[in-house]
Amino acid sequence: MAKNEKTPPKKPALNPYWLYGSIVLFFLGMSFFGGGDGLGEDQKINISRFERFLNDGEVSRVVVVNKNTAQVTLTEEALQETKHKKAKSSDILGRTNDAGPHYQFEVGNLELFQKKLEAAESNGVEFSYEFRTVENRWLDVLIGFLPLILIIAIWLFIMRRMSGGGGGGGGAQIFNIGKSKAKLFDEKTDVKITFKDVAGLDGAKEEVQEIVDFLKNPTKYTVLGGKIPKGALLVGPPGTGKTLLAKAVAGEAKVPFFSLSGSDFVEMFVGVGASRVRDLFKQAKDKSPAIIFIDEIDAIGRARGKNNMTGSNDERENTLNQLLTEMDGFGTNTNVIVIAATNRADVLDKALMRAGRFDRQIYVDLPDLNERKEIFKVHLKPLKSDPKLDVDFLSKQTPGFSGADIANVCNESALIAARKNKKRVGRQDFLDAVDRIIGGLEKKSKIITPEEKKTIAFHEAGHATVSWMLEHAAPLVKVTIVPRGQSLGAAWYLPEERQIVRTEQMLDEMCATLGGRAAEDIIFNKISTGALSDLVKVTQQARAMVTIYGLNDKIGNITYYQTNESDYGFTKPYSEETAKLIDAEISALVENEYKRAVQLLKKHKEKLTELAEHLLEKEVIFKDDLERIFGVRPFEIAEEAVPTKPKAAPKKRPTTKAKTTKEENPKDVK
Repeated sequence: MAKNEKTPPKKPALNPYWLYGSIVLFFLGMSFFGGGDGLGEDQKINISRFERFLNDGEVSRVVVVNKNTAQVTLTEEALQETKHKKAKSSDILGRTNDAGPHYQFEVGNLELFQKKLEAAESNGVEFSYEFRTVENRWLDVLIGFLPLILIIAIWLFIMRRMSGGGGGGGGAQIFNIGKSKAKLFDEKTDVKITFKDVAGLDGAKEEVQEIVDFLKNPTKYTVLGGKIPKGALLVGPPGTGKTLLAKAVAGEAKVPFFSLSGSDFVEMFVGVGASRVRDLFKQAKDKSPAIIFIDEIDAIGRARGKNNMTGSNDERENTLNQLLTEMDGFGTNTNVIVIAATNRADVLDKALMRAGRFDRQIYVDLPDLNERKEIFKVHLKPLKSDPKLDVDFLSKQTPGFSGADIANVCNESALIAARKNKKRVGRQDFLDAVDRIIGGLEKKSKIITPEEKKTIAFHEAGHATVSWMLEHAAPLVKVTIVPRGQSLGAAWYLPEERQIVRTEQMLDEMCATLGGRAAEDIIFNKISTGALSDLVKVTQQARAMVTIYGLNDKIGNITYYQTNESDYGFTKPYSEETAKLIDAEISALVENEYKRAVQLLKKHKEKLTELAEHLLEKEVIFKDDLERIFGVRPFEIAEEAVPTKPKAAPKKRPTTKAKTTKEENPKDVK
């Protein structure tokens, strides 16, 4: 079709509710108009006026309908009189009818009314009367079928709700309940996201691009006898861009792209999930080559047999069995590629993860420094930012942030700048946005006593002092005693981005974390509950050193790390003697680092006090304040004095498993 030709507008689909409403209106119309008498308000009288008309000899006929309404027909002579000018009745079309009836009224007591008629007849008044029963068959039919109609209407409404409320009538939804809910994207669909919009993720993007190329040029790979991969699993933390990669595939691929969520297969009816899987792959095979994208596949891909309380006939397991069969079963089609995404690969069934179903497991990791820089450039495009804004500085201030976190930082910075009535989004707005996301909103109105404020100041000063004196502790960025979120004070650090962590680095971090409680103990000879988050952090670190990373001499080179919590059931993978030894070693690690923090703070007690008093005065201090009080960090002076030749960074070895070491969060909120 030419570009200048306009496609004819689509006719609106017939809504079934119009049909239902028309039927109801038809029955109501028949009930009202079918049994109507055509009498107006002027023709409705009371029984006393009727008695006057009857005694004057102006009534020729009286018909009592259904024992409650009397219809009166006048004589021809009476109709000529002026007082009965409006007594002529009319039909539905408005035509006058001289034959009557001309008046009607409520008879009241039927037996008493009949006696009045008999008395008038015995007095010589000439007229006729009769009793008639009139039935409205349409209304009777409607009333008879009303309960059944209500039951059917309620059932249709419930079925439509449970079927997702998609297009079409409720009846159509009932028959389509086993159909797939996948949304189809093809060359006719306007998908604007491409691989150019996906910043960073170079390795993952390369593998996904290769999958698209498989479908565009299959002979290039099959001519040598190779087979096109059947599936690719995107694994990674939340917010790293797994779904964004899938959207880019939909925008780049020139083949049909079916997109849906793992929860779309789940239904309360038995067998519906498996039926939807069959229908999905049937549609994909009919349009092959095609791509199927299942987001959050862990909703149906959990390991089977782990939850025996629901019985063997589990609907979710039936859905998974059908998915396994469709991906690599008897007579499957190789022209359909399945891409799935999850952040919980450890709970997936092993049969789903094997080669032949998901041949490739693509790990989408948190972005590094250079990737964060690219992501910032993408999200800064729609913002009116300061031309002097340093993107390198922003990427260095956000270690451990995912792509979604960076997008949130850019959005929050624009909101903060607008709140300050700025024309451009500046550097300080981005720093305030990072503080807001990490620590929460400032609560300057929170009531804190002077004694509590002093305790918080020395607590945060203790963290800053110990971290400044330790070589492997993260360098300080800022310390505040203004309440933020759920914390009474906070200290921001900028950790080094490491791929591996050594023992001395973890010990220095534990010591710096315990510096707050140690400062309270030294200055006030008392400790408070404000160090709860510190104790949680150091306990987790110590337990990881002993039980996971094998960094304890007494436990040895053994790890009790469980890739899946259900592997051992409700039992521990070690004896009671080992459990006692683990507890003792964890306690010893924590207590040794606490004593080390106390010794450091006692050595620099005067400077600790000076820093805390400065913090009480200013409420917020920065790295420059620590350099003024403590001087340059000792090991930084040594590094500057001995210049070293820069070495090339070692190349990473490719791996398909999740890393056990994680980048630290750039915060330490107390």
